[in-house]
Amino acid sequence: MPTEHLSFPRQHARTQRFTLGAPRAFTVAPDGSRVVFLRSASGTERAQALWVLDLEGEPHERPVADPAALLAGAGEQLSAAERARRERSREGGAGIVGYAVDEAVETAAFTLSGRLYVADLRPGGTSPAPVRQLDVPGPVIDPRPSPDGRYVAYTVRGALRVVAADGGGDRAVAEPEAESVTYGLAEFAAAEEMDRSRGFWWAPDSSALLVERADDAPVTRWWIADPARPAAEPARVAYPSAGTPNAEVRLFAYPLDGAGRTEIGWDRKRYPYLARVGWDAHGPLLLVQSRDQRGQLYLAADPATGETRMVHADEDPRWLDLHAGAPARTPDGRLVRITDEGGARVLAVGDRPLTSDAFHVRGLLDVGADDLLVQVSAGPGAEEPETGEIHVLRVNELGTERVSTGAGVHGAARGGPVTVLVSSTLERPGQRARVLREGEEIAVVASHAESPVIAPRPTLTRAGKSKIPAVVLLPSGYREGDGPLPVLLDPYGGPHGQRVLAAHNAHLTSQWFADQGFAVIVADGRGSPGHSPAWEKAIHHEFTATLDDQVEAVHALAEEFPLDLSRVSIRGWSYGGYLSALAVLRRPDVFHAGIAGAPVTDWRLYDTHYTERYLGDPAEADGEVYARNSLVTDEGLSAAAAQHRPLMIVHGLADDNVVAAHTLRLSSDLLAAGRPHEVLPLSGVTHMTPQEQVAENLLLLQVDFLKRSLGMA
Repeated sequence: MPTEHLSFPRQHARTQRFTLGAPRAFTVAPDGSRVVFLRSASGTERAQALWVLDLEGEPHERPVADPAALLAGAGEQLSAAERARRERSREGGAGIVGYAVDEAVETAAFTLSGRLYVADLRPGGTSPAPVRQLDVPGPVIDPRPSPDGRYVAYTVRGALRVVAADGGGDRAVAEPEAESVTYGLAEFAAAEEMDRSRGFWWAPDSSALLVERADDAPVTRWWIADPARPAAEPARVAYPSAGTPNAEVRLFAYPLDGAGRTEIGWDRKRYPYLARVGWDAHGPLLLVQSRDQRGQLYLAADPATGETRMVHADEDPRWLDLHAGAPARTPDGRLVRITDEGGARVLAVGDRPLTSDAFHVRGLLDVGADDLLVQVSAGPGAEEPETGEIHVLRVNELGTERVSTGAGVHGAARGGPVTVLVSSTLERPGQRARVLREGEEIAVVASHAESPVIAPRPTLTRAGKSKIPAVVLLPSGYREGDGPLPVLLDPYGGPHGQRVLAAHNAHLTSQWFADQGFAVIVADGRGSPGHSPAWEKAIHHEFTATLDDQVEAVHALAEEFPLDLSRVSIRGWSYGGYLSALAVLRRPDVFHAGIAGAPVTDWRLYDTHYTERYLGDPAEADGEVYARNSLVTDEGLSAAAAQHRPLMIVHGLADDNVVAAHTLRLSSDLLAAGRPHEVLPLSGVTHMTPQEQVAENLLLLQVDFLKRSLGMA
């Protein structure tokens, strides 16, 4: 549909930040014959469908599973468990939002409205129907075919079950012994903070399963209420806040022949976090972490006896990061890991690093017979900073070869000789998914994403003596000589959230704010990912360093750009919301207004795995660490300056990640201190804001607040 008449806020909300209609979740068959992916029908359609790009002969796309047809027009119904799972993964789409395949990528399993479906991915497959609904108990979560495609394992109401791919022989493999127990599901800490969404893993020969047993009985219970619906019962959630007990996690091997389960043993008291699990031709491979995340073990397990042996151990005086795709093993059984050595983050095979400090390794994409595919950015030893760029690199013992070309943000999926290279650049909107065979382009996966009604004009740079990665955006009509502009800092500014990217769509919202009359700055200070371990770990016990870097960035950039330092504002969400409130309360000499969206205000109320990694255990750390880094304490505002600045606080009342208590406590303490502020509660909204009207009006209300607060006409 034409979009020229739409305002950017409405288009941005309607297209879910221009992600709808774009292909995603690529899987390449190991023989290079097909590529499987998800894509919705248009740039405003939320329901994702399952597609295949056949590469034998002339490449062509074909739809495999259409949610509208499968549901016969009925509305999608999601269980509470599925909604929570999507919240953990920040999934705002609908329809088929995920799928899993067998080893040959001939069979896919997925859920739709809690029902289990199996799809034959082969062209003109031999199945009675390309897509079949299996008659199993529901609501189904996370179905996964066995490697040979004969079975599908899935979870339902905390139990793990297995059914034949033809629908026969459905049975329970593991059933919960109590209401607090689940089998086959990742516990909260793993799903929210460890980037581990799975809770069961197939043996390569399809004969057995590794299954996580999680018992959240020790975890503190919190209540999430909707004040707009007083008759509705509050939701009871198990939330492991800093310093409190986590769920008890164990791992069992279950043979399909019913011979009885075997527990996989390790020192769970010393290493309670089950961070990664895999099962390849060499057996199960585990990565377990200590609670303080300063120590971790790579363990090989025997599924028959449950015994484990240490393959490798890592230690770090601050913390050890977890990385996508790692650990893994090469076909000959050597351990592949991403580790910090010599001031760089490197890819290591066995005990040998294969990359230098020229690269900062971000994730492992694929392990091939002769090489490895990794995602990297420029490291501390790089000749050029390549600000905001992320590339795909092919690595083997002979050296490295860049697969991606041109400045941008690149990722990839690979199977055999075929690679899908997904690229975003500053010059064009959206992403482009190119299919390469032996390095030569053979197809492009079509995208139906809408083109934005505005075009960003970012300047990527490095700010100050610290060389902080930054982006500056001026109004589209700005001309040299128009004079200095009110300033809006628009950061995330903390761990895991890189905002300075060499990608067009990354700067759309910032450009829209710039077009309202601001000079917008996005700065990735210490703690932000993508440069060096030292940069990321400089915030150990000191989140306030992230505020220092925002101050340094704005002052340094004022020497190059038309910034009016007498009118400086800041906005952010989640960690960025915390940073915005911190700026207004601690540095009113620099910041004159702030918007804090879903801010963490008391770090004792945030979850264990994240908070303790950076600030330590509240029971063991110096009590001053939590007080210094929090906005509020039991005594009121923490270290707030005397000067008052306008502050708007926005929070979804259904947020189960950063609960609304954070905002309510901050507002109460601001009121007690006689500090005027505005609170915008969002009924029914979680940590995400997928609702179209909410997302659109949030932008408009923020601009109004900033203009009022800064005295703009």
